[in-house]
Amino acid sequence: MAVILSRSPRPPRSNIGIGRPLSRGAAVLLLVLGAFLTVMPFYFIFIFATHSRGEIFNLPPPTWFGDNAAQNYGNLMDRTPFWRNLWNSLYIATISTVATLFFSSLAGFAFTMYNFRYREQLFGIVLATLLIPSAVNIVPFAIVMQTLGWIDTPRALWVPGMAGAFGIFLMRQYIGSAIPKELVEAARIDGCTEFGIFRRIIVPLTGPAMATLGLVTFIGSWNSFVGPLIIFRSAETRTAPLALRTLQALVNTDWGALMFGVMLAVVPLLIVFFFSSRQLIAGLTAGSVKG
Repeated sequence: MAVILSRSPRPPRSNIGIGRPLSRGAAVLLLVLGAFLTVMPFYFIFIFATHSRGEIFNLPPPTWFGDNAAQNYGNLMDRTPFWRNLWNSLYIATISTVATLFFSSLAGFAFTMYNFRYREQLFGIVLATLLIPSAVNIVPFAIVMQTLGWIDTPRALWVPGMAGAFGIFLMRQYIGSAIPKELVEAARIDGCTEFGIFRRIIVPLTGPAMATLGLVTFIGSWNSFVGPLIIFRSAETRTAPLALRTLQALVNTDWGALMFGVMLAVVPLLIVFFFSSRQLIAGLTAGSVKG
């Protein structure tokens, strides 16, 4: 009996991987281009801070440091108490960040770990406040601060935003996905108080989310302009962005001094981002990969 051997059909050749080197190279090129476009504005801020007004507006503009930094610094300090303005921004941003982290994480803990009446309805109301345009709140905000007598005081900027809807939402989502309720129940059985659970379990385990929220809050408070414009009246109580805008509004704007002030205002943000960037990335990517 003859046995007929048939050749099995050859599987189709896969095209997977042919375009990988090209795609990888394009991705690297795109990342390099994006990094270049991101870094260049900061580079020119530091460059222009060392040049005079005439040199800044030359064509082509200067691409290396000049020798006018001391003159620009002196002109900046003559026109505005900028170190005081920087301190005001740092104080308000720091207090706002600490208060937001505390109250937002506390509210997120309550919305996640407690079952109370109308919990979902209350959380829905919190989320609904995100739909209200910020411009709608300007007039009521000014009226309330005037009534409380908080005009020209820093607390008018950090007290109203101590528990924002975004922070509560972020902390609730992170706590619900990263911390099992069984861990909290075990701590209660061991006799830990509710605030002890918050301090010993919730806070240490929500580091990435708190770093993300803290960085976003700090940058938002530091760059805030409309709120300080409404609240502050005197030059000594202004924040750095408001002081820079006031300096720009002069008839003969000293752009060298202005760029030196911008440089001083940018440095704290770069420092904060440098030390918290890893936690920021961890917080943004938390929960995106399931084990």
